[in-house]
Amino acid sequence: MSVVTWINDQLWGYLLIFLLCGTGIFFTFKLRFVQVRLFTKSIKYALGGKKSGPAGSDGMSSFQSLTTAVAAQVGTGNLAGAATAIAAGGPGAIFWMWITAFFGMGTVFAEAVLAQVYKEEVNGQVRGGPAYYLSKGVGSKALGGFFAVTIILALGFIGNMVQANSIGAAFDTAFGIPPLAVGIVTAIIAGMIFSGGVKAIAAFTSKVVPVMAVLYIIGSVYIMATNAGAILEGLKMIFIGAFDPAAATGGVLGATVKEAVRYGVARGLFSNEAGMGSTPHAHAVAKVTHPGQQGAVAMFGVFFDTFIILTLTALVILTVPIDGTLTGIALTQTAFSASMGPFGEVFIAVALFFFAFSTIVGWYFFGEANVRFLFRSDKAVKVYSLIVMVFIVLGCTLKVELVWQLADMFNGLMVLPNLIGLLILAKVVSKYLKDFEVDFLEKGESKLAQQPVPAEVKES
Repeated sequence: MSVVTWINDQLWGYLLIFLLCGTGIFFTFKLRFVQVRLFTKSIKYALGGKKSGPAGSDGMSSFQSLTTAVAAQVGTGNLAGAATAIAAGGPGAIFWMWITAFFGMGTVFAEAVLAQVYKEEVNGQVRGGPAYYLSKGVGSKALGGFFAVTIILALGFIGNMVQANSIGAAFDTAFGIPPLAVGIVTAIIAGMIFSGGVKAIAAFTSKVVPVMAVLYIIGSVYIMATNAGAILEGLKMIFIGAFDPAAATGGVLGATVKEAVRYGVARGLFSNEAGMGSTPHAHAVAKVTHPGQQGAVAMFGVFFDTFIILTLTALVILTVPIDGTLTGIALTQTAFSASMGPFGEVFIAVALFFFAFSTIVGWYFFGEANVRFLFRSDKAVKVYSLIVMVFIVLGCTLKVELVWQLADMFNGLMVLPNLIGLLILAKVVSKYLKDFEVDFLEKGESKLAQQPVPAEVKES
């Protein structure tokens, strides 16, 4: 067993599952089930936040921030993650994914609010995220710096390498295009978007993500409609399998309740990213009147990722017989091909490209915010973008088993300082939520929204 494998076993075996779920439960009760009380507001702000001027150095609209966050959330994990969870933990793992997402909505509300409160202008560019609220809110530049380094490695470099690998493999299988050619073209397109800054990133995500999501939803609904008789049975397998996996599949998969919970929770957390410290970078730059607004928008992102996209993938998979031999993207491709024929493989390849490429753009932006935090330099950002492009090309051409393990490790390491910051600053989140509901929504005014770091918050 390698050192990296051992670290991942310790992080993702139980520690991070316990910490991330525990944090979600803590914020759910601390914020009095904010994901339920503000759910209608979440939908309203998410779908109605398109107007606030064009994206630029001062940030982007709330809708563009949401699509940038969703671009990162809705990635290959939604195509392969649900399949992996079902193969390893049985259909019941999807139930535990839902539970994880429900509590995760409380965590992501806190992340987005803090990202808004502690955002700052760096070389004329508004940026924010865990490194910023760890440095300014918690008062620990060391924790902020550690987070910044780990997320740059986890998402900007290594993570984008594995996303690119998924694109290369999919196009090689579906169209026979050499992975190197796919990598070069992908890197060039990505570089053009990177060089356009926040304006180009916002324009890309706000246009591509909705189209990508709608097409995938249409494809999934089509398959479910052609297999309508199996949908209720699929839902039954999910609910029964959550507590009795053997009964749900007739013992085909051999999963236990423990495995259903473990794989459902782990894959759910990895998919919606609540508590991992990634999406706050997008929510930090939203041009909103009150941080609570973006907190509500962030909750919709987790809801959309898990309860809509990931659930559709799961239900499509559960309309075909499970033989216990397929897993990951192969299981998803089989499910789509069963109803769409050869086009199903092409459909998944194209969907995978847009899902993975949008994730590359989102993760690049998250890493860039941390490069600015560490170096305060536009030159450093240019070097960072070039390195990301190189990793994209390499990712398409290399076997990435070890790279996946490294990505998991750095993903796990960056979670730890973020959770520390969230728990220490929980009072700040509570104050902003109260101000948002009592003063902003009811009275149309606010005591806190216009202050960068409110005095009464700092003194609490």
